[in-house]
Amino acid sequence: MTERTFAADDHLPRVPLPTLEDSCARFLQWCAPLLTAAELATTEAAVADLLRQDGPGRTLHAALAEYDAAAGVGSWLDLFWPSRYLGRRDRIALNANFFFLFRDDTTLATSTAATQVDRAAGIISAAVDYKLSLDAEAIPAVTQRGQTLSMWQNKYLFSETRIPGEQQDSVRVPYSPEWPGPSTAKHVVVFFRGHMFRMDAIGPDGAPYSLDDLADGLRAVLKAGARSTRTDSAVGHLTTKARAEWAASRQALLAEPTNAAALNTIETALFCVCLEDFAPRDELHACDQLLHGDSANRWFDKSVSFIVFGDGQAGINVEHCGLDGTTILSFVDTLLETPAQEHAARSGAKAQGMPAVEPIDFVLDAAQRNDIAEAGADFARYAAENATQTVSFPDFGTTRAKQLGISPDAFAQLSYQLAHRRSKGITGATYESIATRQYRNGRTEAMRVVTPEMVAFVDAMQDPTVDQQGKLAAARTAAAAHVERAKQCQAGAAPEQHLWELQWIQRRRGAELGVTEPIALFDSPGWLIMRDDYLSTSSAPSINIRYFGFGSTSPRCIGVAYVLLPDRWNLYLATPTPVADQMHAFADHLRTAVADLEALLARG
Repeated sequence: MTERTFAADDHLPRVPLPTLEDSCARFLQWCAPLLTAAELATTEAAVADLLRQDGPGRTLHAALAEYDAAAGVGSWLDLFWPSRYLGRRDRIALNANFFFLFRDDTTLATSTAATQVDRAAGIISAAVDYKLSLDAEAIPAVTQRGQTLSMWQNKYLFSETRIPGEQQDSVRVPYSPEWPGPSTAKHVVVFFRGHMFRMDAIGPDGAPYSLDDLADGLRAVLKAGARSTRTDSAVGHLTTKARAEWAASRQALLAEPTNAAALNTIETALFCVCLEDFAPRDELHACDQLLHGDSANRWFDKSVSFIVFGDGQAGINVEHCGLDGTTILSFVDTLLETPAQEHAARSGAKAQGMPAVEPIDFVLDAAQRNDIAEAGADFARYAAENATQTVSFPDFGTTRAKQLGISPDAFAQLSYQLAHRRSKGITGATYESIATRQYRNGRTEAMRVVTPEMVAFVDAMQDPTVDQQGKLAAARTAAAAHVERAKQCQAGAAPEQHLWELQWIQRRRGAELGVTEPIALFDSPGWLIMRDDYLSTSSAPSINIRYFGFGSTSPRCIGVAYVLLPDRWNLYLATPTPVADQMHAFADHLRTAVADLEALLARG
């Protein structure tokens, strides 16, 4: 028998807690290539102050070590993640949620008619099959290079909803003290033209509805929602607001019992299904709609929202607080690699007639209608200020990179750095997400891509006096340094999240610990410049995905989401409209950078 889904989680190795000395030394190494001599000197002084024997760093690190050793704590990062994700106060729509655009030729897709209703019914049936298998802990734990990975994030796939708070958000989720064990909900929320409907996906006796039954239910939704809802009554718009403002709006809604019941229906639903009344113009339009879309037709606080377009194309929008891309990829792969009929049979689905479909209605006063309309208009403006572009390399992938004797991810990151320098004339801070699910409660580590070797490589490529051998040597050296740093991150030997958690501890417990004075490190040039991203990069390798994407993280940042597969490489770029020209220039230079680097390695 396969080991139960969560069986290994408590036995996985713990995330190593670095020493303060190691993190400080690494931090200086990591930020140095981005700093002037004066900025580095200021940063070194701030680090020395943090490391003083009687300094604040010692007190905060001791508190973290004590927390790490406490009973019931799985990782020293257990409070970091809620602070990082639930603590953000700006809007999560477009800023934090991420998406995947599914391929149209997956086994799941081709096992149904290519219509919106049939594709949506297939996705619902597949997701319910996964949910029931997860409830039984029959989903095999994911392994990587023979190593079992943490599966705790899977508990956030169904019925998880982020709840806005004034100071920090919270999460309504199963497998919690408030809601022990798996979700007992049987319904999903279906959106169409701004209308929300509760639709049962599992029958009263626990058997899922058949594919035909689900299709009938979805057709009933399309019929009932045929006329678009009024802008000022589409409550989904509120989920786009900055978190404290949304918290106030939600409190006002809860004062009316009908609204409290409606919110409960949405928040306990297994997931959302958003039916769109149009077919995307092209892949970029599809990606943009998956990232933000019409907020009347979304509930961005829901952990999982499947979006199905009028022509049957589909994708997923994910709320990030409890779910990383690697978890969603394995979930989506399981759904998409099996025929809908097999999912239905495996889950015990049976014909039961059309499932119950009921509109989810709110009672709204004039002030609340105005709030909703303003939120919708404000988000539409915000989304319009987000410039995006897709870039595709249909003839380059991991197979070609390996033929050239280079790590595929290193090839990608070298290309990004070369294109960035050529397009903007500078080397800027670059983030890459590195998965650390081999640890208990593991999520990701923050890798900083700009090494001295990376800068030397770009310098060499841009210097007409450096010959081909010199350029080739610089590329190989930079790639090796990149791989080495990625390994350090995978091993938990990275400075940023450790130092950042010390900053969070001061915010949470500074008065209690007697650390109330500002800490120079967190205002130092190194800390501020290293973390002010020009490029924010993350990869999602799955043959079932066409594109992966997320929004930019700052006013000048380009979000670089890439799907790097054996035979192709697709990117989705996002940046604020005022710097859109820089993003388009980066994309143009990326094409030539890839060609130049491939030619250089091929000649070598």
